Amino acid sequence: MKFEFDYNAVRAQFPALDRKVNGNTCIYLDGPGGSQVPKRVADKIADYLLYHNANAHGCYITSIETGELLDNGRKVFADFFGCEKDEVSFGESSSGNNFKLALGLARDLKPGDEVIITDIDHEGSRSPWRLLEEFGAVVKSVKVNLQEFTLDFDDYKEKLSPKTKIVAVNWASNATGTITDVKKYIDLAHAVGAITIVDAVHYAPHRPIDVKAIGTDFLVCSAYKFFGPHLGVIYSKKDTISKIRTIRVNAYDNAEPPEKFETGTPNFESICGAAEAVEFIADIGKNYVDYYAEELNAVGGRRKNIIAGMRAFEDYEDEMSLVLKSGLLEIPGVTVYCPPDGRPKTSTVSFTIQGRNSLDVAKFLAEKGIFVWDGDFYAIELVNNKLKLASQGGLVRIGLEPYITMEEIHRTIDAVKKYCSI
Repeated sequence: MKFEFDYNAVRAQFPALDRKVNGNTCIYLDGPGGSQVPKRVADKIADYLLYHNANAHGCYITSIETGELLDNGRKVFADFFGCEKDEVSFGESSSGNNFKLALGLARDLKPGDEVIITDIDHEGSRSPWRLLEEFGAVVKSVKVNLQEFTLDFDDYKEKLSPKTKIVAVNWASNATGTITDVKKYIDLAHAVGAITIVDAVHYAPHRPIDVKAIGTDFLVCSAYKFFGPHLGVIYSKKDTISKIRTIRVNAYDNAEPPEKFETGTPNFESICGAAEAVEFIADIGKNYVDYYAEELNAVGGRRKNIIAGMRAFEDYEDEMSLVLKSGLLEIPGVTVYCPPDGRPKTSTVSFTIQGRNSLDVAKFLAEKGIFVWDGDFYAIELVNNKLKLASQGGLVRIGLEPYITMEEIHRTIDAVKKYCSI
């Protein structure tokens, strides 16, 4: 069966795609910083605020409906993660969720306990754990192979010890698109009794997630990276979270998961919107279930459609990514920063142009309606400290989404060529 992705059916759901800059239809290649939103997500948020707005746990109809919508949000993300609904919690952001988790774990750390992070990570998955040094922990960071932009597994094994209590590992780099085999990191961490946290913020928009398959204790992601509003979502393995003294209002009560991880009143409208974003993925996926039938044989319900949708996005985006990467590499002076062909990676492509500042490149493209990111994207350790790119404005980052077209990729390549010719 030949794979054919109906990008027009996807694009029709994103009003932002009709916008123009200087007469040019906008190309939204800024997805790794936050994707565009389908109209149905905005409608869902508005519907909640206009017709169901209340706090939860009341005896009146809007409060009851709010509780039901919150419960539905947990069910939807349980299907997204491949877990139970009571293992899903919501917070303001993934960085915020990491800080809350770190401070909760700090309550039981002892001086000399060790924490492992990575050099490839966003600071939202480094800073919360580095903070634990103030509680007496020893923080170690896994090195990156700067030729292949992959984590050094041997370095990880050397840093892991019986003293290791926490391992925070990145699943996909928001700077280079590198996908790490997190399961082998998790398995070794569990062998020494460490708790594991996976940063899936950049991974979640590009690949299906199965938290039980990788075996992690915690996983964080952000709904605004995959068509939703600004909201952090965290998976917490029930057996693990039940033993942690979380940071919350009345920190000494006996709250159970999933409320145990949530501080204060949840953002109900964003939870409704985030759930609708996942439903959008599932609805797209219905059209591709037959194509991925063999892989989905043991999966049912909404999760089957979610996985089919994510797989369809992946196959469509990866084809464009190959064209983009090869087109950029043909331009004199361009250096691309991503793993070699054949290594797992997302469709994100980052590059620099010799002798040019990345901000200037981004500004030039922006004037033509082509939106890209420039800088370090808070992957400060990798981009600024290890690759030493701060002086030239960091990287130019292009992120692909299912609403991007091949024609837009060629338009972008041509624009970069034009910039280099000036």
